[in-house]
Amino acid sequence: MAAILALSACSPGSTVEDGGPHSGMDPSAMNHDAHQTGAAQSTIGQGGDQPTSTLPVSAEPFEVLTGSSFTLTAKETTLQLDEKTKKTVWTYNGTVPGPQLRVKQGETVRVVLKNELPEPVTIHWHGLPVPNNMDGIPGVTQNAVRPNESFTYEFVANTVGTYWYHSHQKSSEQVDKGLYGSIVVEPKEPPAKPADQDFTLVLDEWLADDSMAQMHGGTGMDRSGMNHGNMGNMNHGSAPSSDQNAHSGMSGMDGQMSDAEMMPLMYTIFSVNGKTGAAIPPLSVKEGERVRIRLVNAGYLSHKLNLQGHEFQIVATDGQPINNPPLVNGQLLNIAPGERYDIEFIANHPGKWLLEEQGKNPGAKSLAVPIVYEGYADKAATPGTEDLPTVDITKYGEAAKSRFTLEQAYDITYQMDLNTEMAKGKMAFTINGKTFPDVPPLNVKKGDLVKVTMVNRSPKDVHPMHLHGHFFQVLSKNGQPVSGSPLIKDTLNILPGESFVVAFQADNPGNWMFHCHDLGHAAQGMVAEVKYAGYHPDFTPDPTVGNMPE
Repeated sequence: MAAILALSACSPGSTVEDGGPHSGMDPSAMNHDAHQTGAAQSTIGQGGDQPTSTLPVSAEPFEVLTGSSFTLTAKETTLQLDEKTKKTVWTYNGTVPGPQLRVKQGETVRVVLKNELPEPVTIHWHGLPVPNNMDGIPGVTQNAVRPNESFTYEFVANTVGTYWYHSHQKSSEQVDKGLYGSIVVEPKEPPAKPADQDFTLVLDEWLADDSMAQMHGGTGMDRSGMNHGNMGNMNHGSAPSSDQNAHSGMSGMDGQMSDAEMMPLMYTIFSVNGKTGAAIPPLSVKEGERVRIRLVNAGYLSHKLNLQGHEFQIVATDGQPINNPPLVNGQLLNIAPGERYDIEFIANHPGKWLLEEQGKNPGAKSLAVPIVYEGYADKAATPGTEDLPTVDITKYGEAAKSRFTLEQAYDITYQMDLNTEMAKGKMAFTINGKTFPDVPPLNVKKGDLVKVTMVNRSPKDVHPMHLHGHFFQVLSKNGQPVSGSPLIKDTLNILPGESFVVAFQADNPGNWMFHCHDLGHAAQGMVAEVKYAGYHPDFTPDPTVGNMPE
């Protein structure tokens, strides 16, 4: 069996319902259903570095929970990003990221969400197909879970892969505060070439100066109070009116920084599993091992990653396998907000290396994960300086017969023009000139074959578009058919000027979100819905809860 390592922040108090409660994170006290793995637990806040907050301080590593029944408690704590940097965070079970849930394909999974925060919260199972009433969207699939109340999610984990979970209530704030974790669905049968080591790395970004939250009209709740970038006229919290006459393209925006330019200047601390810079624990490997790294981007920025010293394969994207993936050498892997990539390599080059970000963003140097071979812990790893190209995932892997083609007939076609516009003096992120909830829905019937063309007309802003409840196949990029492996995703990064054609089958009835996973863009309007004919939600929206689906 592969060693499963998830290196991150952690604190006591997690519960596995089918294994009994445990606390204190003492490995000897934990049963087989809850595995504490990774680096040894560290002591934080000793001596002169005592936290000023009375909140508990998370320590490493986070838990990996197995079984099929879990409890996730939304609570506030303090995260120690490195020896000098602490943040007040919102968490599932007291850690950022929250526990990793490891479940088996075909199992019925039951998760009880308990809310100990002062605001309503939910859990959305990002990328994992679940029934609509389990999707965690306030006011669309359920009422948000009030403080001191609970909600039980139950679904069958049918689709193998790497996924993540996060709150979808005011997600531009709550995810920014730390309400996220990972979930892995393991296959019923072991793979032909199992990994000897299986690491999960969740990427995020943080404000270096939390006073920016208050300076720009926020609540002072660390990173989130600024509502993801409320600077000047850029109010990332409330969508303006979607009156078509209010939109004037980019007029009136002269002299304002674009969102894409501004965010890297604000979010300058990059983290891996709740740690940054020298505090990021190393990945320990032995020569000859097959190593799998599951990458999850829970932040606002894309990250271009370089694996030093090794060739690697991209074996899956958004949990879905790549057909016959070739070895990558001397190229960067770009992971956008909401995306997941699984990579594998053979540990055949003993030494100390880095999985590092290469880019011009101010925080880039703080994202460097040491990869340390047995016997090389005292060696030094040197950051790379070479300017490397980026893998084009639409040309990666081997072509094969797939479910959809550009030429076949479709029941529904839908155009999504994505743009950055001004509405009544405020920034808006629009779909077809409208902001949610006024974006016309994509209306489907069960069984329909659907083709969607997405075009990014924003001059500078990047839009990673995420579809709930379904996977789509990417058919073309900028008018050129996908030439590599059939590319199955739930989140697709679209740069300014790019266009993509994707297709999916309407095989999961419900009302589903289709939105930008730069959650600030979604909060300011870049949200559409896929709505099935004849579907009626099984809950009644409660106007007193304050449901906010983005």
